[in-house]
Amino acid sequence: MASDGRITGRLIAAARVLTGVSQAVLADAARIPLERLKLVESSGSDWLSEGNSEILRRALEAFGAVIIPEGDGMGAGVRLKFTRQDVRQIGRLEGEGGVVRSDDVP
Repeated sequence: MASDGRITGRLIAAARVLTGVSQAVLADAARIPLERLKLVESSGSDWLSEGNSEILRRALEAFGAVIIPEGDGMGAGVRLKFTRQDVRQIGRLEGEGGVVRSDDVP
């Protein structure tokens, strides 16, 4: 990621796949044409303009992605965001007790 907050098409594609969002859904959420998103993702490691970066970053963050900037000798990346509160809530729900049944849906 550039120091001015720009990101690359590869990071956009990686974040989209990590969150399990289709190109059509992301394009709709970012309010950009699907063809424009396809061009952005196919741009590879080229830096996007700051405006495009911010629009897509906000849309991806809404789906739970976090863009990690370059730093400490490491490249930029993406990850899913889970807060400590989310982890506590999941733990609470899993430990509630009750009748144990199969999770398989018929």
